[in-house]
Amino acid sequence: MSLQKPLVGVIMGSSSDFDVMEGCMATLEELGIPHEVKVLSAHRTPEQTREYAESASERGIEVIIAGAGWAAHLAGVIAAHTTLPVIGIPIDSSPLSGFDALLSTVQMPPGIPVATVSVGKGGAKNAAVLASQILGLKHPEIAEKARAYRKGLTENASGRIDSWNSRNS
Repeated sequence: MSLQKPLVGVIMGSSSDFDVMEGCMATLEELGIPHEVKVLSAHRTPEQTREYAESASERGIEVIIAGAGWAAHLAGVIAAHTTLPVIGIPIDSSPLSGFDALLSTVQMPPGIPVATVSVGKGGAKNAAVLASQILGLKHPEIAEKARAYRKGLTENASGRIDSWNSRNS
């Protein structure tokens, strides 16, 4: 991450969520998107979470990514206290393998949206890509990096497919 002012806030409900969230942070790094990382809990530190959400825009944050497991209310609580785009990552840390976190994240009341990605590590990477697409609407250099990232995925997949097909023809 460069010394630029962060554009994305990456929030996790517990330090135990880091294993999943590190894919999000690595993808933001790969895309060159400055970000900050915090551990905040909707249930254990509700006032700090509210204060973070309410002050994010003033500090230059343009998108918030929030990952949590179990009763994953973190993204929804943040969305209730900001009009910034909030992307929720359900984390598969409970006996229900993240299904509870998915429902807690995606089922929001009208007017308080959370853009929810898939459960777990794939969702964490997709949250970073979605953030790049949102930021790319305002920041052409991020839009270009997002296009290059997507092109790299396509080229990588095409190479693997061609290799597979040539071995199995």
